Amino acid sequence: MGKNDFLTPKAIANRIKAKGLQKLRWYCQMCQKQCRDENGFKCHCMSESHQRQMEVFGQNPSRIVDGYSEEFESSFMEHMKRSHRFSRVAATVVYNEYISDRHHVHMNSTQWATLTEFVKHLGRTGQCKVEETPKGWFITYIDRDSETLFKEKLKSKRLRADLVDEERQERAIRRQIEKAEESVFSAAESPMEGGELDELPLEEGNRIEGKVAFALAGGSSTKIVAKEAPKKAIFDEVTAEKSDKGSRSGGNVVKGSGGRTALDDLMKEEEKAKERSNRRDYWLCEGIVVKVMSEGLKCKGYYKQKGVVMKVIEKYVGEIRMLDSKHVLRVDQNELETVIPQIGGIVRIVNGAYRGSNGRLLSVDTDNFCAKVQIEKGIYDGRVLQAVEYEDICKLAQ
Repeated sequence: MGKNDFLTPKAIANRIKAKGLQKLRWYCQMCQKQCRDENGFKCHCMSESHQRQMEVFGQNPSRIVDGYSEEFESSFMEHMKRSHRFSRVAATVVYNEYISDRHHVHMNSTQWATLTEFVKHLGRTGQCKVEETPKGWFITYIDRDSETLFKEKLKSKRLRADLVDEERQERAIRRQIEKAEESVFSAAESPMEGGELDELPLEEGNRIEGKVAFALAGGSSTKIVAKEAPKKAIFDEVTAEKSDKGSRSGGNVVKGSGGRTALDDLMKEEEKAKERSNRRDYWLCEGIVVKVMSEGLKCKGYYKQKGVVMKVIEKYVGEIRMLDSKHVLRVDQNELETVIPQIGGIVRIVNGAYRGSNGRLLSVDTDNFCAKVQIEKGIYDGRVLQAVEYEDICKLAQ
């Protein structure tokens, strides 16, 4: 067996030494050869193979250096994207992790002489956020791909929301036209004529509105037209005091259609206009308690867990601090659900005519998925909303 054969102790020792990282100044990038000491690097530089590679380098040095620089930069950023995508980390830590691979592109073959120059280059090109601290340079990866996708997703969501709003308005207009036609038809087909006015039954959920006309000249006949109001009226409020004042003032109140006064019709139109102007496709706001309904977070134990909205991002995304684990999540509003408190609890109206107001929960109608809320504080203090949908109110964090 020869002195330097494959299985000799000296050959095995040389292979063991060659496994680890050696000094950068004794590495030849053109030949991709690592030398262990200065004498070995000197002998390599005088070899015929190295001389041929240097002749190739001398023909176009800038092209070769730019190629190595581009390869080094892309490999470094790929490692940064995989390992430290969402964290602020020291540049030396990332560099040491990167050079742990023996076959990486070495920095002495690039246009940057030191790591500081390379870090400044990343900051100038906008690939990383660079900070200089007493402990050294720190870098943070800027994820432009996910940011672009996130903005496109928000844009498409807004377009879909606009289409949904237009369709909702068209359906509401059609329903109003149908109700108007039905009321006119029922008033013409089924009038009630008689003498004395008996006491009309008033059942819960069914209000009877009547129009009474008195014949002043010809006799004592009284004509009553009864109309059944819709069962679900969101903004019905008691206006008996105003009606009594209008009747005591000498009958100067102008009657509208269906037995309502002109003042009632004006208030109704005002409520509808307020509903249209304050109804939005986004409802998240800070300080409310929501429930996480994301299927993707079920494996991590956050599914159907409650949290408090700490911050709202781009109107549709909220930073949620979980009540149990105190972890902070970033969740889209489509994967969240409003929380209804116990009777007497404080709620925030998150959508609709009274958006942004605080109120107290008076009762809950589980059949129609709505609740009765009394507004507290503000210009609408004391106003009672008879039927507000569950999606429009949410529990307020204490």
